[in-house]
Amino acid sequence: MAASLWMCRLRPRGLKGALKSLENGCITPQSKHSNSSAAVRSEVDQRKDQTDTTAERKPFYVLQEERLEQAERSVLINCPPKTNEKKFLKHLSSHGEINTCFFYESFGTYAVVEFSKKESIASLQDGTIIPSIQHEATVPFKSRLVSLKLNNPDDLSSVSSSIQCLRQSAIPINELVQKLSSADTIDQQLYTLTETYQLTEDNVRLRFLVCSLLKDIAAAYFPECTVKLFGSSVNGFGKLGCDLDMFLDLDGISGRNSKKTAGPFTLEYQMKRVSSERAATQKILSVIGECIDQFGPGCVGVQKILNARCPLVRFAHQPSGFQCDLTANNRIAIKSSELLYLYGSLDARVRALVFTVRCWARAHAITSSIPGAWITNFSLTMMVIFFLQKRDPPIIPTLDQLKGLAGASDKQLIEGHDCTFVSNISRINTTENTETLEQLLKEFFEFYGNFKPSVLNNMIHITEGKEQSKPDISPLHIQNPFEQLLNVSKNVNQTQLERFVSLARDSAWILQQDGMSHPLGAGAQPWGLAALLLPSASQTGGKGKKRRKREPASERIKSLLESLKNSKPNSVNGNGKRNFSTQSH
Repeated sequence: MAASLWMCRLRPRGLKGALKSLENGCITPQSKHSNSSAAVRSEVDQRKDQTDTTAERKPFYVLQEERLEQAERSVLINCPPKTNEKKFLKHLSSHGEINTCFFYESFGTYAVVEFSKKESIASLQDGTIIPSIQHEATVPFKSRLVSLKLNNPDDLSSVSSSIQCLRQSAIPINELVQKLSSADTIDQQLYTLTETYQLTEDNVRLRFLVCSLLKDIAAAYFPECTVKLFGSSVNGFGKLGCDLDMFLDLDGISGRNSKKTAGPFTLEYQMKRVSSERAATQKILSVIGECIDQFGPGCVGVQKILNARCPLVRFAHQPSGFQCDLTANNRIAIKSSELLYLYGSLDARVRALVFTVRCWARAHAITSSIPGAWITNFSLTMMVIFFLQKRDPPIIPTLDQLKGLAGASDKQLIEGHDCTFVSNISRINTTENTETLEQLLKEFFEFYGNFKPSVLNNMIHITEGKEQSKPDISPLHIQNPFEQLLNVSKNVNQTQLERFVSLARDSAWILQQDGMSHPLGAGAQPWGLAALLLPSASQTGGKGKKRRKREPASERIKSLLESLKNSKPNSVNGNGKRNFSTQSH
């Protein structure tokens, strides 16, 4: 399990405020002492702010390069619990100008320090000593993870109090429900959930720093390699506490596909040869995994899972609190991350709806951190994108439309798969769709709540934005956007799909009831999205109790809506729309 992570920024320098953080897909969380009503802005202001910054967001690859370069100028320092901030910064400033510095807790107190110039790192390392430990030996691998030792322990007595740190792990669901219940509209609830759960600026910096530290280890064998992030850490949909997915990129090593030099001779490197690209990846990861295990400070629980479809090394990085997965040459995965980043940049409603659906799914155990037959977060994201493509007018374009806007520099073929799509966000026209998030949330649940799993013969296909006949008998078929023969939801069985459809139907019915679109009065009683996140009754039963096949979304919701069901027919609501029944069919 990842350690709980607490973080506090000290003397931020060079930042451009919360708006800049939002531009990069993360917002520094508000103080927990702030008034809840003041923390919730009107959905009109939120939509305008996020839409304005969306137009300014940088292309994915530009942002990643900037983050990686930023990480190369950073160092991770393990500090005593009470550190004199002024003396600490003064000591480090002797090595060069400091851009930013913040502290957090994870198996100890740590500081992330970013210098203005990379040369400052070399200066700091020149003044860092190898520890002398009695009765033990050290592996003399020098990294940018160092420890701060006090030459005079009495200095601690001059520190009046410890640093007050902000929480960097996701808040418990009951706290989130309480926070959402204080909002005024469902739109506000969705934006508040997104701002509460998304990665903060400091958390993103820490993720890229860990990635950079891993690159230092791999560079011992492959000096020109890079280690890049993909998945939730960079696609704009990452939740605080999510795993850290990285891949070792060796394609940038010079000498590949080079033309023969002029003259009578050409020199070639002598290299080991293996039977296939997969075999080479397995050997490389095996060696890097061993190095991480033996030489990587703070890296524990290393597992080499080399026979998986995509070979990987899994480990926990204790200094950051992250659970890490390292793969090699997984370039299609980073193109998928770029595609999701692009979709999330086009309209603020995309990220808000994805965060909300993922949170709803986790609250009802539709998704799980344990591998199995559950629907994954990636599959849920594809389902939200597909739904938004089918709105009238569409909120986001299909992948084929993005390919049509691509320039010459955007064209990319990876392992025989066409991964081409436009990277310049400004070339994509904004949508004319003005639906509110409340409307979209209701329609999302109706859209998938109307599915009949037993006769669901079509697959979800975001390339064209329309259903197509399934090529297999999988209960749920969601086509991978680039590896189009791959079903990303192949693991989902009939039971889990039926459960998802059932809960979507129940949620659609709940949102249609009177009183669910606005607060229910004093006392911040759960309503709207907050009511949907209450745990399912089927999850709260004791061991050995037989679970009903279908339950209302929550016993509390059932009690809350009992009067509504008794006073209003269950067939048609005030808008002429059919209400969904919570009974089995």
